[in-house]
Amino acid sequence: MKKKISILGSTGSIGRQALEVVDRMPDNFEIYALAAAHNIELISEQIRKYNPEVVSMDDKDAALALEKEFPGLTVLCGNDGLVEIAQNAINDIVLVSVTGLNGLFPTLAAINSNVDVALANKETLVAAGDIVNERLKKSKAKLLPVDSEHSAIHQCIKDISMVRKLLITASGGPFRDKSLEDMKNASVEQTLNHPKWHMGNKITVDSATLMNKGLEVIEAHHLFGVDYDDIEVVIHPQSVIHSAVEYNDGSVIAQMGIPSMHIPIQYALTYPERSEGIKTDSFDFYKIGQLTFEKPDFKKFRCLELAYHSGKEGGTNPVVLNAANEVAVYAYLEKKIPLYRIWEIVEDALSKHKTLRNPSLADIIEVDKNTRDYVKSLIKQDKRFEPANM
Repeated sequence: MKKKISILGSTGSIGRQALEVVDRMPDNFEIYALAAAHNIELISEQIRKYNPEVVSMDDKDAALALEKEFPGLTVLCGNDGLVEIAQNAINDIVLVSVTGLNGLFPTLAAINSNVDVALANKETLVAAGDIVNERLKKSKAKLLPVDSEHSAIHQCIKDISMVRKLLITASGGPFRDKSLEDMKNASVEQTLNHPKWHMGNKITVDSATLMNKGLEVIEAHHLFGVDYDDIEVVIHPQSVIHSAVEYNDGSVIAQMGIPSMHIPIQYALTYPERSEGIKTDSFDFYKIGQLTFEKPDFKKFRCLELAYHSGKEGGTNPVVLNAANEVAVYAYLEKKIPLYRIWEIVEDALSKHKTLRNPSLADIIEVDKNTRDYVKSLIKQDKRFEPANM
């Protein structure tokens, strides 16, 4: 039987690639619902092609326009629309690839309805991992990671009780072989020039500062229940090993493959089966030739150190980490602050924060908002920055 799936964030990079997986496997999937922010042109094309029963738009005007263009189609709006789609038990699996805390409530709604979730949203586990895991204990739903690193770990683990350490790989980004001084005032264009991956601007900046890897460490802690001291980040410039697991007998099992997000997306959607789907190039050891590994420089990549600290402190610290970083990154992309101010701002926000232990969802939302307001006020005090060329 075909799996009924809903894709929240269907016009984004992950959503589009997920639909490419569906295109190659028409006998496996049927689209129940699509959701997007405001890209009405693209989602209109998707509606005509996939004929979903329900669509939701974050933008109210876009939702009204779709109602006029597609009479008879159920069109929802905002976060309530995401939740209404996700909680419908008609779904076999919901892919959550919307950005920010927008992903949290539909994830919880799906879990509450015993619907499997393919999670491609970092903020959900970073901000509320404990709450998500408590809901999972009471549900029949499975939470399947879409990030290539967590997907790799998921594929390598057979018995978590036998695991000694998780090894999360990182390409090192554009500043791997640059000095801290070179990195501090790098231009936006230099920061977005990632050597391996073509991603959205925000996640590319996070990759350059290694905040992305820090957030993945926090996610891995919640996904697999492994202590932070047993989660290690390894710089691996070739991006061939997507992550690895060390077992208590000293054996290390790694998941390898060419860099392609289609593979982890398809793995999550078809789990526990494996299907051919989108054909990628066969893995060729001869072409790869050599694999290298390095320790991350925590002095240069201060964001990674702050993420480890926030995760270990727990409570609402990861909420502050994520919110402060997000506001600072967008300010950097708008050339309002230099790159180094990102980690300075995150550290400042964390130092001012009074940790709440065992926060409720309401606490998390309030801390997120207060942190964003605080960081915006800090950035207003900064003079406009025009980065020089490196």
